Amino acid sequence: MSFRTIEWLDDAVVMIDQTRLPGEEVYNTYTDFQSVAEAIKGMIIRGAPAIGVAAAMGVALGARAIIADTHESFFRQLDNVCDVLGRTRPTAVNLFWGLERMKRVAEANRSKSFDKIREALKKEAILIEQEDLTICRNIGKWGATLIPEGATVLTHCNAGGLATAGYGTALGVIRAAHEAGKKINVFADETRPWLQGARLTAWELMKEGIAATLISDNMAGFFMSRGEITCCVVGADRIAANGDTANKIGTYSVAVLAKENNIPFYVAAPVSTLDLSLSDGSKIPIEERPASEVTHIRGVAIAPEGIRVRNPAFDVTPARYITAIITENGIVTGDYRSGLRKVASFSCT
Repeated sequence: MSFRTIEWLDDAVVMIDQTRLPGEEVYNTYTDFQSVAEAIKGMIIRGAPAIGVAAAMGVALGARAIIADTHESFFRQLDNVCDVLGRTRPTAVNLFWGLERMKRVAEANRSKSFDKIREALKKEAILIEQEDLTICRNIGKWGATLIPEGATVLTHCNAGGLATAGYGTALGVIRAAHEAGKKINVFADETRPWLQGARLTAWELMKEGIAATLISDNMAGFFMSRGEITCCVVGADRIAANGDTANKIGTYSVAVLAKENNIPFYVAAPVSTLDLSLSDGSKIPIEERPASEVTHIRGVAIAPEGIRVRNPAFDVTPARYITAIITENGIVTGDYRSGLRKVASFSCT
């Protein structure tokens, strides 16, 4: 990859500022957990796996700044760090997975000195980032088997290197197919209102030299009906036990259109995105974001002042519209309840 989404460098967290892309490739440095929390909330870093990494690194930064006389005080402050980070984005389960993993490491080292606890948390955050790269490459290897030679793949939002530690889930599948020598084309939905497809996915694909075509969200059905799309591959922010999947708003519409046109619809996501505690997608919390994201683009008004706005950031695609769920531990089809439990049981983290 010719860019780094997030990394721990010189006891600080460095992130590419995704709000500045594609016009500027700017890297921001964060030295405290509050600024990391603001970066997650403000979409400077986004994408479920990347948010999980950022949250873990935020905990490590927060632990470094804690001043305490007792272990009780240290852990009380560490809980506050986790609470602040946990309030940033409610839908992406990787955020909470990352926080819980860091809490377990802290607890396992509770009897040690503060410095050793801090060092253990730092090592764990870096490990989570490194693991994500391996996980996404494995997702890519599994998923590439589903992409035929000469395929035109539709993807929605950005589930690429920018949404992970650097390789991607849905775009990881596309990258792996490309690296395997398959001649493929990609249709990228622009993905209103944040335009992650137009700004980020198109940018990544062009950097990789993968043939890409940008379309507005409401063009997908047109190209499907004309037989110009072979399959769809998207990422996920949370997957319930029955396979219902929350992803960027507009994903549900793409899935329905794909079903109508007999086009395979694939979800690519790490096991950490599974939330088997939720029976179905109706239990997934859906984040609603500010009205200005719909009424303005980069500060320029595109709607009349005072208009009422709804801005859910995600929707839920029912499992019946999903052809397969691609994880690092294999591809799940058919009975998602048992299949997802099976791939989750392979996880070593």
